[in-house]
Amino acid sequence: MNRQPKKRTVIMISGRGSNMAALVDAAREADYPAEIVGVISDKAGVQGLRAAESFGIATNTIARSDYDSKEAHEAAIHEALAQFDAKIICLAGYMRLLSPAFVDGWMGKMINIHPSLLPSLRGLHTHRRALEAGMRVHGCTVHFVNHEMDSGPIIAQSAIPVQTNDTEEALTARMLKAEHRLYPLALALVAGGKARMDGAQTKFEGVDHMGGNDFLLVPGSWHGPSDIEGLARFTP
Repeated sequence: MNRQPKKRTVIMISGRGSNMAALVDAAREADYPAEIVGVISDKAGVQGLRAAESFGIATNTIARSDYDSKEAHEAAIHEALAQFDAKIICLAGYMRLLSPAFVDGWMGKMINIHPSLLPSLRGLHTHRRALEAGMRVHGCTVHFVNHEMDSGPIIAQSAIPVQTNDTEEALTARMLKAEHRLYPLALALVAGGKARMDGAQTKFEGVDHMGGNDFLLVPGSWHGPSDIEGLARFTP
């Protein structure tokens, strides 16, 4: 059987890049459908860049302060992406809003992870807001990027219960574990052609229902690369 070429993927970060590390680790599997070919940061010297270099991943720092305008900054990012021959962008803690023009150039090929069960709790400080609202279930979402912040078509979600004695720090730590399992699975869906953006929705191919174990809300009938199903399981 002819195996499709791995989709060349670039991760964009602004900080520690913990989700970046999870994606790199997953992509080491021979049957994973994406290859991490580069990491771009808008901040110099961040932990995520050092981690990427330790993994042998090429990095590029493109700081906004080095450019006179947002347009010039994003043009430099486009150039770097072209040099990487990127086919997919994963935003992993990239904290700068991208222009509509940039998003248009990558519509359906750029995904993001957000620490809430969208469309609930868009924006920042989601764990604190979940606790303040008395929510009993919290979670994370991987979605396609569109023109509105945290509003693109949802690819996959993972939910965790909020404990009665939870602090923001404890909830954040548990959520990171869920994120590190969810993002590799969602990227595999996109890179493998199982999930695609279709207007305001995500269309799935080769899957027939949404479901999963351990609060994992993803296409339940999809059988991904060998280790991805185990990687995606999350037990609080």
